[in-house]
Amino acid sequence: MSFDTIKQFTKIDYQTLALAGIFEAATQVEKLATQGLKDKQSFQVLLNSLFIQNPKNPEEVFSHSLQNGFEGLILFLEQGKRKGSHTDRYVHGLLYLQKKLASTPSMLNTIGQRLDLARTQKDHFGVDHENLVSNLASLYTDTLSTFNFRIQVMGEMTYLQQPRIANQIRALLLAGIRSATLWRQMGGNRWQFLLSRRKLLTSAEAQLYEIRKNLGKSD
Repeated sequence: MSFDTIKQFTKIDYQTLALAGIFEAATQVEKLATQGLKDKQSFQVLLNSLFIQNPKNPEEVFSHSLQNGFEGLILFLEQGKRKGSHTDRYVHGLLYLQKKLASTPSMLNTIGQRLDLARTQKDHFGVDHENLVSNLASLYTDTLSTFNFRIQVMGEMTYLQQPRIANQIRALLLAGIRSATLWRQMGGNRWQFLLSRRKLLTSAEAQLYEIRKNLGKSD
């Protein structure tokens, strides 16, 4: 990911990037649940982020653009929580679950160990292979789904009842937790949405501008 006009990332830029990752995951969950479709590149980027556990900087977590995520984040920062928006609800649910996870060291260790085991599977089959996606879905079910609070995914039962799509949704939710963890690591908290809204919006708009400019160059 290349950012020509953003010469040096600030803490706010990193927080914004992490938030865009959460919104990207939530957007893809809603698309799968309501249309049975996913963006292949976005899906691969999000799942791959699960295996980048010790990056030199937050930019390394996302190897490609998060255009949908930045667009969703900007809309949220401009309008606030939208009534009836499943995407916004998923984002808040992911942030809440990540906070619960952070206070459960044993679960964190379990997730880390099982991701290490899954890495070999990823290297052999590819990050979006059905076997790996099923493995990641089971990891989400065995850990985060055991909390009293669960994210209720809304959509068409025609899609939600398909095991393949259900697994993809759970894998995306796990990836959303990864982005929420990055947000916390960068100092993000719920007050940031209030106290730094303008700075987050400015950063999101700048990063989205660079993404669109780079996409235009590649057309």
